[in-house]
Amino acid sequence: MRKLALLALCVVTVSTTVAQKNKQKINRAADHFMVQLSYDSWLGMPDSINQAQSGFSRGANVYVMLDKPFKNNSRFSIGFGLGISTSNMVFKRMEVDITSNQPTLPFTSLSGQSYFKKYKLSTTHAEIPVELRFMKDPTQPKKTFKAAAGIKVGTLLKAQTKAKNLLDAQGNPIGSYTEKQSSKTYFNSTRIAATARIGYGIFSIHGAYTLNNLFKDGVAPEINTLQIGITFSGL
Repeated sequence: MRKLALLALCVVTVSTTVAQKNKQKINRAADHFMVQLSYDSWLGMPDSINQAQSGFSRGANVYVMLDKPFKNNSRFSIGFGLGISTSNMVFKRMEVDITSNQPTLPFTSLSGQSYFKKYKLSTTHAEIPVELRFMKDPTQPKKTFKAAAGIKVGTLLKAQTKAKNLLDAQGNPIGSYTEKQSSKTYFNSTRIAATARIGYGIFSIHGAYTLNNLFKDGVAPEINTLQIGITFSGL
């Protein structure tokens, strides 16, 4: 009887453990949000533009993602989705006239002239990201090491400059107002970027590097965008 009781106890224990593991696997989300905040920089800028960069140029990305684990190894999965990516480049004493009719995009230095206290160039893309993912313990996605590498393809929705609070050459206020200009004329309509991230639980560090030029050929310097920042994601 003792042997039978011990055997029954073992069976119950194993069954409970298996059930718990299965439940943990079932609880792994198939879809989730991925939110990214980044520091943005332009690579390939000539000194005349680079010297006018000032302040904290930043970006934000929000995606809805689907996660498809490999059947033979659930630590690996493919993630793909759809979302919006924004990038805001900050300048001081410079005007980027994206509404110009000139054949090349004017980057005009305003040194010794009136200028706006706050000035930024913003782009907004709709993107489709695809990732190859690794999760050390797929049964506990919020308490394990994670890494991912992939690519994202985007289409330009909007390009805009925003200027606020006009100052004279000495920095004295002239007018308190906001000026916005919008045009996609000089920009590439398609953006392709390589991506990578590494982290623990819902937090990770990410990077994205555009593989093609931000601007159309011949209208501006060849510039690639680099984003480095923090990701909040369930997977």
